[in-house]
Amino acid sequence: MTTTKRNLVRGAATCPGHGLRSISGRNRKVAASASASRRVSRLRRAALLLGFAISLAVGGTASARADVDLAIIGGRVIDPETGLDAIRNVGISGGKIVAVTTDDIRARRLIDARNLVVSPGFIDLHSHGQQLPAARMQAFDGVTTALELELGMLPIDRYYAEMAREGRPIHYGASASWAAARQAVMDQLPLTPSIEAFQKAAHFPNWSSQIASDAQIESMASILRTALDKGALGIGFNLGYAPPSGRKEYYEINRLAASYDVPTFTHVRFISTEEPLSSFEAFEEMVAVSASTGAHMHVSHLNSTTLRDIPRVLRLIADAQSHQVPITVESYPYPAASTVIGAAMFRGPNWQERLGGVRYEDFEYEGRALDEASFKALQAKDPGAIIVYKYLRTDSSPQDQAMLDQAVLFPGSAIASDTMPWTVDGKMQSGDQWPLPANAFSHPRSAGTFSRFLREYVRERRLISLPDALRRITLVPAQILEKAVPQMRSKGRLQVGADADISVFDPEAVTDRATFSTPSQSSSGMRWVIVSGTPVIAKGVLDRSAFPGRPIRRPELPAAD
Repeated sequence: MTTTKRNLVRGAATCPGHGLRSISGRNRKVAASASASRRVSRLRRAALLLGFAISLAVGGTASARADVDLAIIGGRVIDPETGLDAIRNVGISGGKIVAVTTDDIRARRLIDARNLVVSPGFIDLHSHGQQLPAARMQAFDGVTTALELELGMLPIDRYYAEMAREGRPIHYGASASWAAARQAVMDQLPLTPSIEAFQKAAHFPNWSSQIASDAQIESMASILRTALDKGALGIGFNLGYAPPSGRKEYYEINRLAASYDVPTFTHVRFISTEEPLSSFEAFEEMVAVSASTGAHMHVSHLNSTTLRDIPRVLRLIADAQSHQVPITVESYPYPAASTVIGAAMFRGPNWQERLGGVRYEDFEYEGRALDEASFKALQAKDPGAIIVYKYLRTDSSPQDQAMLDQAVLFPGSAIASDTMPWTVDGKMQSGDQWPLPANAFSHPRSAGTFSRFLREYVRERRLISLPDALRRITLVPAQILEKAVPQMRSKGRLQVGADADISVFDPEAVTDRATFSTPSQSSSGMRWVIVSGTPVIAKGVLDRSAFPGRPIRRPELPAAD
């Protein structure tokens, strides 16, 4: 790049240290004789600067004589780990960040980030939306890594192979599924790495209701060991879908996780405000098992599993953490949950009262409100049908809103979406389709979790600063995993050497648009979403040909001789 163009990069950035350099150190005689020339030069520079700024605004191409592949110029760069929050230029090459600087950068492609925030890409620890359309929807929400950790997948090598074969715009990965292992051992179901398989297993009785023998526990452990040896990110425990399963089994499988030094990701055993068999008891079990085994235990969707006992459960977790019990948590900023209608929590005596007084009209299927008759009919006909239900009434109760805020803003917690698959008339949407049909259904969190968090909690209600909010959706999720998953040590950061997973957004415009009645509306305000150095969202538009997503996977252990 020529000296003139290098200086123009500084001018276009309009930030400290980036202004056009004045000529200094010359004597007055030389300066006087050159004044006319400089006036012409300034006019020429101004014209060039205007053209250059226009090219930047559309993602312009710079000189072929470039030091980096891509440069993001003049944005507010926020790195949660170092505390950097300043105007900087970011250089990217080979899928890595190679420069974060106030200096000019020569690049093959330039992105003008003036008045925009440049952040590490968002990391979602809880995404059941592992289908291609779901991944694209999450990219509009700033997500660059979406992991299936609560449910998990089996067999793990087949899961990774299928994802790689189809291609993904964002990074992907999964834990080993305790539920799938239990289904295979207790009901002889085949191992199939998909959420559809889990849905179809909803009506099989043994895995969800029977105590396992010692031999059966060892069979499950053997399946899970194989998955961990092949790179699974931990063990996913959908304990709430099989609450009668034994306490000994949960203890033994967590001992297995501790022996591999990997986390477990638990949907707690009970969801109820009433004792016995309350959510509080379920969290007590997690604390006890984590303390006794040393297993790093991660709580999935803290907000929806604690119902109206959020304050008490938070005290329990905070006390456990203060005694060095290795427990981490996540929440999402919605007062409604989503699951299959055949789940155990929606059965048994007084189940509505146990869920804090939930009503039939609090449930929706495919965007339609249910009543008692339609609820029971759907539950009998299709127990794997995905529904949405309100567990808090934040629209009419300030107390309910305050409880949700406590969960979302719990110190050190991550934001995670619990993204669900997209369906049309009950059929899951997959394959290379975009956009999703207007009548595609899912929980709105599948489209807008992270933008909603930034809009509501940062911009509108000012309950948390932008840097702290970004920390919860970038660095904290990476740190929860990085001890067990070395790849995560270079994610969630915006610094030299980190992976070039970057979200560039307008802090005054970023917002969720998905609603409970019209959920298939992508978030807006994400100008650029970059995965491994490749723009997936460019100028707010999806590049359907971009598949830079890579597997997030622990190193495979060598096979035994």
